[in-house]
Amino acid sequence: MTMQLATRNQQELVMGSTVVMARRKSLPVDKKIAFVIADKNGPTAAWETFLAGISTGKAVVEYRKKCNIFMQGEPAESMFFLRRGKVKLSVSSLEGKEAIVGTLGSGEFFGEGCLAGQPLRVATAISVGDCTIIKVEEPAMARMLREEQGLAEMFVTHLLTRNIRYEADLIDQLFNSGEKRLARMLLLLSHFGKESMTETVVPGISQEILAQMVGTTRSRINFFMNKFRKLGFIDYNSREMTVHSGLRSVVLSD
Repeated sequence: MTMQLATRNQQELVMGSTVVMARRKSLPVDKKIAFVIADKNGPTAAWETFLAGISTGKAVVEYRKKCNIFMQGEPAESMFFLRRGKVKLSVSSLEGKEAIVGTLGSGEFFGEGCLAGQPLRVATAISVGDCTIIKVEEPAMARMLREEQGLAEMFVTHLLTRNIRYEADLIDQLFNSGEKRLARMLLLLSHFGKESMTETVVPGISQEILAQMVGTTRSRINFFMNKFRKLGFIDYNSREMTVHSGLRSVVLSD
């Protein structure tokens, strides 16, 4: 029995003749995704309004820099809404190797696996700088999602947007150079929007952290950062980093 391939691109991939060309055709999609996700976060005020309706099972917690919000392997009994600041999610192997799987900004939820029956945390959440976080117990959040259609719709949109982000991250890792991956990561970390000219990256993002997130060495990150600064794409010192609109040209270049 002969299986017929649906498209010429699929045939070329199987034959191995134009894998590079097929990959290049997929890159514009990734570029578009990068800037959709880099746009400013959604309606934080609307989240605040819905969460204000939770009278029990909720607490507002302040975290200083480099505090553990929850640890990998702990019971997953609540979820969190990041009102202010940034949070780093990391995973550690049994051998002690650590990988950063994401950095979240204000207006985002995390720890929502408890709503799907996740018994234990699969990652560690650490505050990058000073943070204000709303902690909501799983029963309270589940009840609100059942009772408030508007909240449920916003939450589904939030999860779908994050899935798109993770898909774009995977494509970025597979097809783009370290230089482009770093440029895209800086745009995402600064929440660089379509109309932005300059945005500031929150303090605490070291070159070691960037190397883990981009998937390259610290020396390569240092090389690219110096290059971006000489080109006028970024400015940074020991306290903060500012991203300029010219950095988008690195992501959009062929």
